[in-house]
Amino acid sequence: MNKLSKEYLDKCKNALEVEQAYSLSTTDNWAHVNRELVHQDWDTLYKKLAEYIDECNVDNENVQLLMKEHFEIACRFYIPSKEAYIGMGIFYKENEDMKKFHNSYHPKMVDYMGDAIVHYASNNL
Repeated sequence: MNKLSKEYLDKCKNALEVEQAYSLSTTDNWAHVNRELVHQDWDTLYKKLAEYIDECNVDNENVQLLMKEHFEIACRFYIPSKEAYIGMGIFYKENEDMKKFHNSYHPKMVDYMGDAIVHYASNNL
């Protein structure tokens, strides 16, 4: 994520904000989402992802399969654009509660996930 320009990161943050706001307003605040199941699925995924952080680069095939799963879980809310998905990684890093939550799985989770999201989005979205 550090290789991306400030302008592009700002574009990604804005895309996340705009797309989420639109989705929330058109879906009764994501009433269609089984949030308990989403949180269970993300918990399982984050536990698996944490096992790779000290062992593999983010472009590792197994890591990227987990990022595909992460993206698919995010799509239960709405289908984010490439920039909005990268914006999600930025949000995890900049929001103290999200950073604390994600780093509870591994101290480097937020930074690793941010880079893994950028790699996934750049190659698949």
